Amino acid sequence: MIRFLAVAALLGPVLSAPALASPKFWVHEWPKTDFETTTVDNWANILSGGPPKDGIPALTDPAFIPVAQETRLSPREPVLAVEIGGDTRAYPLRYLTWHEIVNDTLGGRPVAVTFCPLCNSGLTFDRRTEAGVLDFGVTGKLRNSDMVMYDRQTESWWQQATGEAIVGQLTGTRLTPLPSWMESWEVFAARNPDGVVMDEPDFARRYGTNPYQIYDSGFRPFLFCGCRP
Repeated sequence: MIRFLAVAALLGPVLSAPALASPKFWVHEWPKTDFETTTVDNWANILSGGPPKDGIPALTDPAFIPVAQETRLSPREPVLAVEIGGDTRAYPLRYLTWHEIVNDTLGGRPVAVTFCPLCNSGLTFDRRTEAGVLDFGVTGKLRNSDMVMYDRQTESWWQQATGEAIVGQLTGTRLTPLPSWMESWEVFAARNPDGVVMDEPDFARRYGTNPYQIYDSGFRPFLFCGCRP
């Protein structure tokens, strides 16, 4: 499932209505989330991107293959490169675009590799917190056109761009960012001939195509309220 422009055209005017600028609108879908604890001042900034909770399926412990065995990626295709504790991996954007979050472990460290295709923001976080190791999923919500994640342990909501919990029990908690960067597959493979790359997930998706390609030419960001914080 993806956020089609048709959904924006149909739901945009409705979801920006004052009547829905309230956490009460989300309670039916998120009964375990503590909406009383939050740093969100203006709920009109949180909009549905179309898919429901987990409608965009995050990945956990995906399969990897050696760089030398990868044949699907073209030389200039972007990947998100992560290197931790001598463990070097590439996460192709052709997969991250459709899944947005990968819960993985590198160098013995639990990490969340995240990508918001509407913002083109690829960020990697340490999943360890004072509340324990968290596993992340996709809420299907957007705040200022940026993905809102959630953790499966407390169902608190997190802003992908900042790694901060903004709704729920863990509100105010910040994930530790980890070094990662985008580069071409050709550059990654040349630098890491003995590295690994995430294999194609076992989902029925049109991997290698970009369902968001026309957003860049839009008059304004997708489902962006423009409201004050």
